[in-house]
Amino acid sequence: MVPRIAVTAGEPAGVGPDLVAALAGDAWDAQIVAVGSAALLLDRARACGVALQCVPFDPRAAPRPHQPGLLPVLDEPLATACHPGRPDPRNARAVLAMLGAAADGAAGGTFDAVATAPVHKGVINDAGVPFSGHTEFFAARAGVDVLMLLAAPGLRVALATTHLPLRAVADAVTAALVSRCLRLLDAGLRRDFGIVAPRIGVLGLNPHAGEGGHLGREELDAIAPAIAALRAEGLDLQGPLPADTAFVPQRIGTCDAWLAMFHDQGLPVLKARGFGEAVNVTLGLPWVRTSVDHGTALDLAGTGRADASSLRAAVRLAVELGARRRSAGAA
Repeated sequence: MVPRIAVTAGEPAGVGPDLVAALAGDAWDAQIVAVGSAALLLDRARACGVALQCVPFDPRAAPRPHQPGLLPVLDEPLATACHPGRPDPRNARAVLAMLGAAADGAAGGTFDAVATAPVHKGVINDAGVPFSGHTEFFAARAGVDVLMLLAAPGLRVALATTHLPLRAVADAVTAALVSRCLRLLDAGLRRDFGIVAPRIGVLGLNPHAGEGGHLGREELDAIAPAIAALRAEGLDLQGPLPADTAFVPQRIGTCDAWLAMFHDQGLPVLKARGFGEAVNVTLGLPWVRTSVDHGTALDLAGTGRADASSLRAAVRLAVELGARRRSAGAA
């Protein structure tokens, strides 16, 4: 069976529609279905010099491999006209409707996976809708606990906390949180990546992993106890490790994935290693979701200069993981 992948167009004023239009020009061994405004996708394709024809998506038809330049669209019209680089809060609910339609389609089996272009969190909040990101939105939609994992060539990094102010991170890092994240990471590596016995490195929160409590007690009071309890259950865990030496060449290949305690602890290393090829994966959902590793790039919208590499990588991984999930379900 040909996989069917939903690709959301993201923030209308950002580069998402440009990237989806560029993606539609490629050949894929999967059916690519854009979720967003068909009119906007056509407008951006013209602006970027991309030959594109949009057709209404028919979920009843059998999926076929993508035909370059011909894009099925699950149309979610905008509330008001969109201008590249100028986000409008009046379109925020259309963005949320787009995300909801993709999530519901995946939950109902219409889509094998969802790949998402970037959204603008601030604009959605400016519209009066509390929104901290795709990951949290999809978790609430599915009613499950999730974990953000970013994967680049040769490196996978998961985040114990995501979009929190730095001053709130220490209070958030508890033994219960670390244990929940490690369980999700171990299960996700097994189910989605096919790793039979995952090896996971766990970073400390503080410099030098707390220096025996002299530079903070989170390692002693929360992280190490969680690691010890899960090791007793059979998980293969290293840590807590000082973050400044965890990714040196001698160590980086010793683990299948790493758990960082906060957003900017692990992601700078990952993006330095593979920016443009890194993919954001939401572990724990009942369906596959991948995403780009970058933001809305408002300054590039409509110029034709945006690089679609990360979205292509996200779709490739969505196809792979979606197929693995389907095979596991059929077994």
